[in-house]
Amino acid sequence: MSNENILEVQHVTKEFPGVRALDDVSFQIRTGEIHGICGENGAGKSTLMGVISGVHPIGSYEGTVLVHGQEAHFRSVRDSEKVGLAIMHQELALSPYLSIYENMFLGHAKTTLGILDWDDLLEQSRGYLKRVGLTDPPETIVSKMGVGKQQLVEIARALSKQTKLLILDEPTASLNDEESEQLLDLIMELKNEGLTCILISHKLNEVLRVADRITVMRDGKSIRTYDAHTEDVTRSMLIKDMVGREMNALYPEKTPNIGDPVFEVKNWSVYHPEYHDKKVVDDASFFVRRGEILGFCGPMGAGRTELMMSIFGKSYGSRSEGTAYLHGEEIHFASPHDAIKKGVGYVSEDRKSLGLILIQDVKTNISNSSLPMLSRWGVVDDDREIQAAEHYRRSLNIKTPSITQLVRNLSGGNQQKVVLSRSLLAEPEIFIVDEPTRGIDVGAKYEIYTILNDLAAQGKSIVMITSELPEAIGMADRIYVMNEGKIKGVLDRGEATQEGIMHMALS
Repeated sequence: MSNENILEVQHVTKEFPGVRALDDVSFQIRTGEIHGICGENGAGKSTLMGVISGVHPIGSYEGTVLVHGQEAHFRSVRDSEKVGLAIMHQELALSPYLSIYENMFLGHAKTTLGILDWDDLLEQSRGYLKRVGLTDPPETIVSKMGVGKQQLVEIARALSKQTKLLILDEPTASLNDEESEQLLDLIMELKNEGLTCILISHKLNEVLRVADRITVMRDGKSIRTYDAHTEDVTRSMLIKDMVGREMNALYPEKTPNIGDPVFEVKNWSVYHPEYHDKKVVDDASFFVRRGEILGFCGPMGAGRTELMMSIFGKSYGSRSEGTAYLHGEEIHFASPHDAIKKGVGYVSEDRKSLGLILIQDVKTNISNSSLPMLSRWGVVDDDREIQAAEHYRRSLNIKTPSITQLVRNLSGGNQQKVVLSRSLLAEPEIFIVDEPTRGIDVGAKYEIYTILNDLAAQGKSIVMITSELPEAIGMADRIYVMNEGKIKGVLDRGEATQEGIMHMALS
């Protein structure tokens, strides 16, 4: 790492209608370093990266961006790529139906008289794939690969553009622990080869592990930059700067008031949607009690999401077998709409594809599942819809200029609160939440934990799927452990440890 700056941001301010997303932001990126960017959802991190990469063109913001000491006048992402900048978004930008090597050179392959030499591109791709440690054949169709390998394709694609500065936006958000470790190791290796990286992440332990320097943002401002080589930077220091206050506890205190079993599933099996003889969930049985937060843990691919989606109105699988009981009486959910009517709510782990309609506003997204109760004679009562949306905007502290704001313009944490609001408006008795805090910051996580605790205190039954073991231990009253489609066991709150959960999953 040198003392020369590859990138400088000087007094950048960026406004959208009703919102100042960036407010006089300044910081520098040194050549050859890994620079961490931390901040709550809505702190301005993504907007800042948009300014740096040309998503927000010159003239749409105040201030100056310098690359290698020269003022940048980016009018598009293509302009920033020409000087060696590349950004890898949390939502991967790969074409699922093309091969690895076709994706790598899509949009920037060199031609001879307008003709592509596919054999040459295939051969070139092998070197970049070897560099990122991906052993799959370059001809492999991307949709046949897991998310972790797709991340490596994105990085290989960036390297093929002769990238000097790679911006990684939440690169491990969808990865399991092993894949995350491998990706962080790769980032360190690329740094040793001379690549400069900006790492945006909510996972502070990962940032502290790999970053040379760390800049904290809050409310559109750059608060402070730490040098990890000269300062003893801790997680609590970063959290205090991110949220503007001390956070002594990551999980809110609660006094459980747990009643009798409300919902029970017995001998539930689910079959793969395409391979109809393959069991994805095998003979699973569990129950959840009134006022209880029930955790479901296990490695990626354990079958937790598939189990819950199949229960929620046959949303997954070619078929399912088994029996469900509500208050001791057998019950069937013919569809998600039927499940909602019978008192079951579901919040998907993929809020952008399955939880929200991004081109609609906050109000409409909140009311979508509850239109019959907001209607008279089949016509939606606008006043009741507005009142309901405003109620949840206030009670869940959704940060938005108004309920007419498009959901796609909200931060991840506030989008998640909109999804929760939509399910809560339908007044579920059983509330299934799948990875409720994935991709959101520590402050917003605490708010969502508080919401879940409040729901349990009101007598709701919560089923929480989570890949974060500390989250399960900090929130759940009981924890079911799954792996390879089977429930391996159950642990009470007092006996659950990370080691115990992993040992049970792998036994």
